[in-house]
Amino acid sequence: MTGVLVADGDRPREGGPDRKEVEVAVGVLVRADGRFLLTSRPEGKVYAGYWEFPGGKVEPGETVEAALRRELIEEIGLVIGAVHPWRIERVDYPHALVRLNFCKVYDWTGELQMHEGQRCSWESLPVQVRPVLPGTVPVLQWFAQERGFTGDTHSAG
Repeated sequence: MTGVLVADGDRPREGGPDRKEVEVAVGVLVRADGRFLLTSRPEGKVYAGYWEFPGGKVEPGETVEAALRRELIEEIGLVIGAVHPWRIERVDYPHALVRLNFCKVYDWTGELQMHEGQRCSWESLPVQVRPVLPGTVPVLQWFAQERGFTGDTHSAG
């Protein structure tokens, strides 16, 4: 597949090569000081403990923006302001083929509440949390390009 990031390519793909692509809304929350929010995947989910940007599946009939608003209330208890569509990345994970719709968010209300027992961290480059979900890595690279950051955006581990 061209234009698709393959995660853990040595593992079989559930659903085979013709599986349906899952639409996902992802919030890249950026504070005034430039730090961005990463959350850990909760226990019981695939890639549990890996760090990612918060978000979730777009339900049938839902827009990316509506899904992002719903998911961020459900997952982390924040009501977001304006949503700025940023970039799209397709990732082929062993468990799912996903289309990640990354949206920048600069304003929100509420206090962070980890409703799924996940952890959160306000990060800058290079990120300090480990391990980082494969679909998160391109975003860190985009931040590096935007910010003129030339070091490693994260280290494996």
